[in-house]
Amino acid sequence: MPVNALMVGAGEYTTGYVHGEPASSDKSAGVIGISLFDLRRRGFVDQLRLASTSGKNHRGIREHLQRAIGDVYAGMDLTVECFPAEDVLSDKFAYRKALSTMSPGDVVTVFTPDDTHYQIAMDAIEQGCHVLIAKPLVKTAHEHQALIRAAEKCDVLVAMEVHKRWDPIYADAKDRIRNLGDFSLFQSYMSQPKTQLETFRKWAGQSSDISYYLNAHHVDFLVWVTAGFARPLKVHASAATGVASGNGIATEDSIVLTVDWENIDSGSRGTSSFTASWIAPTSDVHSQQRFFYMGHQGEVTVDQAHRGYSVATDSDGYASANPLFMKYTPDAGGYFAGQDGYGYRSVSAFVDAANAIRARQAKPSDFHDKLATAQQTLLVSAILEAGRRSLDEGLSVAIHYAPDGSFVGLGGE
Repeated sequence: MPVNALMVGAGEYTTGYVHGEPASSDKSAGVIGISLFDLRRRGFVDQLRLASTSGKNHRGIREHLQRAIGDVYAGMDLTVECFPAEDVLSDKFAYRKALSTMSPGDVVTVFTPDDTHYQIAMDAIEQGCHVLIAKPLVKTAHEHQALIRAAEKCDVLVAMEVHKRWDPIYADAKDRIRNLGDFSLFQSYMSQPKTQLETFRKWAGQSSDISYYLNAHHVDFLVWVTAGFARPLKVHASAATGVASGNGIATEDSIVLTVDWENIDSGSRGTSSFTASWIAPTSDVHSQQRFFYMGHQGEVTVDQAHRGYSVATDSDGYASANPLFMKYTPDAGGYFAGQDGYGYRSVSAFVDAANAIRARQAKPSDFHDKLATAQQTLLVSAILEAGRRSLDEGLSVAIHYAPDGSFVGLGGE
């Protein structure tokens, strides 16, 4: 019997439904929901459940799913049990009732405001479920370590959903980079348009910031790429303000993390900068995203937003298309055909792992080198937390290690 799945969080990335209408981004059909509906069609998932904080949105969500998925693709069963009930206006713990219906070995996805990830994930772990969490996994290294201990105690798989690991270009770049000698320089930029400030108005600047939301992608990428041969030592953050605050949202417009690195064997130093912004103008892509990497023996440049594929229509104008992430266009038979997209694969790989563990064909530790497990991504949380502390405290934040190289904690300059 395949796993059941509970989706905690019913917003843009899960359903494509935001503030009572389809998302204005490139994810109006969602990512998590459509992937799990298709995985059920293909026999890898059984029952689906959805938990949010208000039942008043569920009728609208069901109607949206029908328009965006049911009316577009053949053979999609959109049956999903929703929590709380439609007459419940507010219940931030509705997910706990949904969790009580899950069995050990089932899957839980967590796509909610960043400051809620920890408790939801911990409750799911204690229910014996495997948990896939939106990036950032959590907001502090301390919480991250607690999740690792809980996952190992309960023998479940806990991972961060970072789809760029499944992008064929990023994956190829990672393998090439590991043949370029010591790490020297990394620069990344990622942005989203000002409309996202309105999409995330409820939590922007309150439960999280743009660095946690966007820089997490490339911080994870560089930690993944340099694992075993380089490590971060110190983080300094700076920010720009004015646009968000002018719209009544108390948060930074753009955040830059500057990180000092050490090549473990040689002791030589490297440096990286991660830039994230959500005040970009509307353009040909929803998210500008690119990076430059220099090693001692070569360099790599990736422009993830532009891959020589553009589309122009009377209704939508000009756009740079990226079906490598999610292919929403049905095939000739009317079926969803996006199984090779890296947004889909990041979900399907986790479901495959959960099914293998349930069938006793694998154990959670078998996936540390295959998925972005909690055990493999601790330094991501450390860098992101250090960036936030640097902004708040006005100083650089050091990352400390034990003599054996294991992470100890964060400190001042």
